[in-house]
Amino acid sequence: MTPESIKQDFESALLKHFAFKAKLRSFLYGNANEQGPLRNPDQCGLGKWITERSANDYAHLPEMKDLDQLHRRIHEQANRLMDMHLAGRRDEALAEFKHVQQIADEMVTLFQTMEAKLRKAEA
Repeated sequence: MTPESIKQDFESALLKHFAFKAKLRSFLYGNANEQGPLRNPDQCGLGKWITERSANDYAHLPEMKDLDQLHRRIHEQANRLMDMHLAGRRDEALAEFKHVQQIADEMVTLFQTMEAKLRKAEA
């Protein structure tokens, strides 16, 4: 892969990541979204990206395992918050969104680390 294609691939992953957060936040504010991709890490766009890249292009990166673990953890938090919301604890679920954001920030750092490593190796 060229450095430019690596950059584009990680930008695509970040967009999927940000879309997940936006959809979760929207759900917590009462907008009905399809729950499957929010609840199941294997159904969301980023989960599919991780599965594909772990099997091929980025399998050699130790950070891929960390990214997959964080991705699954963010979905666990999403499930917890969605269940709280559905149980009528909307304000509490919204207040707890900060835990999702903390995991999300860790994921962004991993994306940046991985992209930098790959681009340096291809330069």
